[in-house]
This record gives sequence, structure tokens and C-alpha cells, in this order.
Amino acid sequence: MNTTYKVLLGMVLGIIVGLVLNLTGLNADGTWANSYLTDGMFKVVGTMFVNALKMLVVPLVFFSLVCGVCGIGDIRLLGRIGSKSFFLYLVTTAIAIAAALIIATGFGIGEGMNAESSSSFTGKASPPLSTVLINIIPSNPISAMAEGDMLPVIFFSIMFGVSILMVGKKATVVSDFIEALNEIMMKMVNIIMAVAPYAVFCLIARAIADLGMDLLAQLLGYVLVLIGVLLFHLFVTLQLILKVLSGLNPITFMKKMRNTQVFAFSTSSSNATIPVTLRTVTQRMGVKNSVASFTVPFGATINMDGTAIMQGVATVFIANIYNVELGMMGYLTVILMSVLASIGTAGVPGVGLIMLSMVFAQVGLPIEGIGLILGVDRLLDMIRTAVNVSGDAVVSIVVAKSEGQLDENVYNDPDAGNLSDLHLEKKQA
Repeated sequence: MNTTYKVLLGMVLGIIVGLVLNLTGLNADGTWANSYLTDGMFKVVGTMFVNALKMLVVPLVFFSLVCGVCGIGDIRLLGRIGSKSFFLYLVTTAIAIAAALIIATGFGIGEGMNAESSSSFTGKASPPLSTVLINIIPSNPISAMAEGDMLPVIFFSIMFGVSILMVGKKATVVSDFIEALNEIMMKMVNIIMAVAPYAVFCLIARAIADLGMDLLAQLLGYVLVLIGVLLFHLFVTLQLILKVLSGLNPITFMKKMRNTQVFAFSTSSSNATIPVTLRTVTQRMGVKNSVASFTVPFGATINMDGTAIMQGVATVFIANIYNVELGMMGYLTVILMSVLASIGTAGVPGVGLIMLSMVFAQVGLPIEGIGLILGVDRLLDMIRTAVNVSGDAVVSIVVAKSEGQLDENVYNDPDAGNLSDLHLEKKQA
């Protein structure tokens, strides 16, 4: 069976097992299922897999980005790729949250509930723009790598690659060595992804078993509208952008993105999914590494389409519950804050709530309102992360096509870069 279908099968089985554990009460605290399955095997296997992906992120981004800069060969071309991707990421994020505000307002979710939050959420203060800009340049690049702080890592990697280009022939040994290391890292991605179906099963089963269907029912309107807007952005907005700006077939894109979307759904982390996204856009979509090595980690850091949608829907929901009239200026402030917050916030699980607290503080909504949606955020975080990585891939393809860095034969080949190649290589060896 194709690895893609194995991963999808693992996700479906995980959902079924999680629902059984939750609905039958087998997952209650102190039961054998909770001790040995949910918080036992499922937690151990899932966490080990996520850690394995995170283990690859920094070295893969560094080696791949340095190789990409060296492969471009022209510093001006790098500037064009950077400016195009930055502009597209900001535009898609702005479109995402604007659509979320319009649709959520149209449905009037939260009106008449007059609910009171029994939970509390303490958000972090929004960092000033000056701090975000200063922190892009690392005072200690090794420390930035150890902490997984992606913007400083990206900056240092670009500077390192540009310096290799400027040194010229004397640095050929270094560039060849880093290129070999990059190949090794991509092989490690293949090896880890070979166990993906089992890890995805464990991650999904644990998440569904812990979620609780009662909580979903209480917030059904919010959940349905948010999922609807996320799917609209994924299947309509992003595919229109892909078709209009690149002329490529969106159906082919969605078929080849399934694996990456499942990984993003399972991990709830754009950063942890970087190795999978990078492999998909280069080997499955035909984007040259010189472009993908920049756009993918950059997108995982600043592109938060799914998170922006959540902020828009949640803002309308909480404002209606507390009978707060935001007005046009309030909604424009939400759009601006969401776009700016996405630039300086890491792509890790739960980051959307931190960004949401910044938005609420800016427009005068009670921060404790986040407690109302806190319980269902884990599931919704999984869905919006899948939307985030899809946006990263779309922008990577559009930028690559505009720069002549896309192999359309690879894009149109349904079997290009298939994970089954790993098993073929093993048999040939």
C-alpha cells in the first residue's frame, strides 16, 4: 500500500479508536486504557515521533538554506525571492482573517449566549515591532539554533550562504560539504517518515480520546464556523491563488499535499512539519531547493493563515458573547494586529492563543474570554496548522514558477518523490 494511504489510514483508525475510548468512558482517569494506552503507548510513540521531526528542523533549515543561497548564485535573485514570498505571506494572512471576520459576523455566532467564563487564560504581552526586528539578528547563532528560534536561524543561514558566494572558489570545499550534509538530512527525513502511519495513529487517537464530545457540543457554532472558514481558505482561496498566479492544477497540488497536511494535523506545529513540507515541495512538487529552502522555513515562521482565521472567528464570537461592539475600526485593528503578530510568533502548538491574547488586549475584549474556547482549541489547532503548511507550499510554488525555478514535469507526475521510493532503494541495495 502507498505510504500516503497508510498515513491516512492511520489517521482514520486513530479517530475511531479515540472516539471509542472517549464515548465509552474507557479513557477516564485511573483506568487501564488511560494509563497504558492514552497516557502510555500513544503518548510515548507520538511524542517520540514529534521529537524526531523537531530534531531535524534546525540542521535541515540551516544546511538546506545555505545550499539554496549557494545554488541561486545571484544575491539579487535571493532578494527577489525574499520580497515576493514576504509579500504573498502577508497578503494571504490578511485575506484569511478578513474572510473569517466577514463570515463569522454573517453567522452571528455567540449572539444571545451571555455566557460567563469559568476558565482563565493569561496571555503574554505583545512584543513591540522594534524588538521583533532586533531579534532577527542573533547575538549568538548557536543559542538561537539550540532554542529553535527560526527567524535568527534563517538570517544567519542566509548570511553564511551569501558569504560563501562572496568568497568564491576558496569556499567550494565548504559548500560541497554542506551540500552533502543536506543530502544526509533529507535521507533522515525519509527514514523517520517511514514510521509515520503508526505515529499518526497514536497522536490522533490520544487527541480525540482526551478532547471530550460534550465540550464540542457546547461550542458547536464556533467550531463549525471556524472549520468552515478554514476549509474555505484551503480549498478555495489558496487554490485560486495557485491557479491564477502559477496556472498549475490545484487538484494535483491537493493530492500531493495530503501527507504533509496529515503530519501538520498530527503535530499542530508548522515548525515540526518543516522537514515534511520541504521534502514535499522539492521532491513531489518540483520546486528547486534554492527557492524552497527559503520559502518553507520562512513561511513556517511568519505565515499563519489558519491561526489568523481562528483569531477572526474567535474575536467575533467573544465580542458577541460579551456584547462588545467593535465597529469597522475594531475589525481593521484585528486584521492589522493579526498580520503583525504572525511575523514575530513561532510556529509551535498553542501559539494561536498567545497571538489571540495580543489581539484581544488591543481591541479591548476581556482576555478571560479565551477560557471559553480553550477546551476545543487543541483539535482546531490541528486543522489550522494543516492550512498553514498548505499556504507555505502554495507560496513556494508561486514564487518558484515566477523565477523559473519549478520543474513542471515533476509537479505533474503523480509518482514523483513518492515515499515508496525509499523502499525501492532499500531493495536495490
